[in-house]
Amino acid sequence: MLLEFEKIIDISMPVSEDMPVYKGKSEKKPKLYTVSDFDKGYVYESCIEMNLHTGTHIDLPLHMIPGGDTVESLRLDKLICCCRVIDLTAVKDKITASDLEDKEIRENDFILLKTRNSYEDILEKEFIYIDKSAARFLAEKKIKGVGIDSLGIERAQPGHESHKLLMEAKVYILEGLILKDVMEGEYIMLALPINIVGAEAAPVRVVLLK
Repeated sequence: MLLEFEKIIDISMPVSEDMPVYKGKSEKKPKLYTVSDFDKGYVYESCIEMNLHTGTHIDLPLHMIPGGDTVESLRLDKLICCCRVIDLTAVKDKITASDLEDKEIRENDFILLKTRNSYEDILEKEFIYIDKSAARFLAEKKIKGVGIDSLGIERAQPGHESHKLLMEAKVYILEGLILKDVMEGEYIMLALPINIVGAEAAPVRVVLLK
């Protein structure tokens, strides 16, 4: 069976040594280097050293909760699914529960939050994030997952309350999306993490089908 789509939109961050990283921390910059080339042998091979929370990635509970689930526990039926992109580009500083109350968010939704992070050079600075009231609102709605166009769902909360509220409610968290060219609406989402056994996070290639 051949499926045809009007659009295939890659919303993943390209990985490079000069890509934006969380709060501009140099230790989070990927390092790509050659281990074999045609001057040294018959094949070209390279190696990458990269923090698992760099670029587009998924967070697992072990990231914040001792003994929490790791990557191999992921259910792909929750990551290959319908999703909704919600336009929150008017939001300043942080997303609160009041910003979400009129968005008709339903149980088992997977929502992607588009903010001014996608348009302004603030990813390493004072980026828009999900505060604890919004995280609690989403957890109580029993959504499937949430993604955002920032390098972290929170940046200024002691105790990482937003992460923990969502993780304890088994809500999947995608960070580092690129939503600049994505209109608000419904899509089919394919979000496929690398299956790194025992890891608390994994890089993800996320594609939307319209």
